[in-house]
Amino acid sequence: MTRAFVWAVLMGLVATAATAQLPGLRKRTGPPVAQQAAPLTGVDALRADFMAKSGGDTIFFGMNSAVLGPPARASLAAQAMWLRQHPEVAARVEGHGDPGDTRDHALAVGATRAESVRDYLVLLGVPAAQVSTTSWGKERPGSPRAQTVLVP
Repeated sequence: MTRAFVWAVLMGLVATAATAQLPGLRKRTGPPVAQQAAPLTGVDALRADFMAKSGGDTIFFGMNSAVLGPPARASLAAQAMWLRQHPEVAARVEGHGDPGDTRDHALAVGATRAESVRDYLVLLGVPAAQVSTTSWGKERPGSPRAQTVLVP
């Protein structure tokens, strides 16, 4: 009886030692380990890098205005620096109109905002051929803004 008990205790110790050496079999204590996300590649990686280094892709304007204020200029300076470092990437500036505008007025305001952003990026050294513009007017309503979108 004693010999069987010793044998069972020894087998338990061996099993415990083996489990401790194999990470997949070890009991985990504490919070579950987060799985790593798949690494971003291609355009998604460029967009993530652009957002991280430029601080964002959206410039806000006052109602019925295309004037770039100090916060907008600071954002555009960071965007321009990134775009100059990545001449292989094309960007499109999308202008949006004000929610209460008529269709035609919203298209005109959106175009003016997009051109204002593009002109400032070019002034900061981004090649003009690298940046295009479009106006969404009321097609994509929202707050008065312009967005810099990387084009694949």
